[in-house]
Amino acid sequence: MRMILTLLALSSALHGPLPALAQSAAEPSGFRVVNRTGSEATQLFAVRSPRGGQGDWGGNLLRPDRPLNEGGGFRVNPAADAGCRFDLRLVLGDGRESVLRDQDICVNRNIDFAQAARPAAPQAARPLPMAGPASRETPLAQPNQQARQVSTGTGFLIAPERVMTNHHVIDNCNRVILRSPSGHWLAAAPPARMDAQLDIAVLNVPGLVGPTLAFRNAPAVRRGEGVVAYGFPLAGLLSSDPKLTRGEVNGLRGIGDNPNQYQISAEVQPGNSGGPLVDMQGNIVGVVVSKLNAQAVSRRTGDIAQNVNFAIQGQAALAFARRAGVEPRVLESTGPERSTADVGEIAHRSTLFIRCEK
Repeated sequence: MRMILTLLALSSALHGPLPALAQSAAEPSGFRVVNRTGSEATQLFAVRSPRGGQGDWGGNLLRPDRPLNEGGGFRVNPAADAGCRFDLRLVLGDGRESVLRDQDICVNRNIDFAQAARPAAPQAARPLPMAGPASRETPLAQPNQQARQVSTGTGFLIAPERVMTNHHVIDNCNRVILRSPSGHWLAAAPPARMDAQLDIAVLNVPGLVGPTLAFRNAPAVRRGEGVVAYGFPLAGLLSSDPKLTRGEVNGLRGIGDNPNQYQISAEVQPGNSGGPLVDMQGNIVGVVVSKLNAQAVSRRTGDIAQNVNFAIQGQAALAFARRAGVEPRVLESTGPERSTADVGEIAHRSTLFIRCEK
């Protein structure tokens, strides 16, 4: 017996107290929200700061058939890389709500909602900002109806007065003009910064300002991720408004094993070239560039390839923009996915129709 006690003491000295180790290993991740408002809650939102302050609350974490009763708790388990700062919102069944901003969940793992109040009366809806002229004094352009040859494409605003598109969209143009989402025409000022091999370009458009699209810098893009292509396909045949196409990332390399491209299932038509390819957070993951020539493939293989499209990888486009002296916004794509319609609205505000006149 004395020998057993001696061995246990030696084990404790060498390895530390066993109960503490067991408790640490079982410690749960995430944080707990407790309803102490005195009423039943039907909605709970938890998003990374500062999304809540921007009115972006994501999805309701509570099930319709499982409200959060007074005194009840709900465990939130964010992604491992979500960080420590969260905005929280609790909505009660009677319409009152409580908002807690910039909560450090790494320090405080139990967050109490103690009070709730009626939300402020909504203000009159304001139109979403769109890319357009900086002021009334900004010189505007008009299409040249006498141009001998015209081709079209798509571009998107990545910084004030800077629009990204494909090299082949503006190659050998005598004049490039762009129609903004606000409906104004502005002229690009030469020289453009271009990379013919990558098939990408950045235009200087004096006086063009507005919301810019952010490039996704994390996490890495995966096969099967949902994406949205936005642009102006088949101008002159289809309507003049932009078109949205939902698809997926099919492959992490392009035609001929090109490491700078993705293969995507979002359908691409002439005129889509240079348009943004965004993820389901509305961040840039690529630049639409081409589709597979089905007739050429048919002559070579005897089969007709269907819906094989390509986009320049977002990180390659971002690196080129920086080489061109532009520093675009970058964001991480985390949290709940947005609806396709919401993603389309984000892309719409910054996407421009490009007219190449020769």
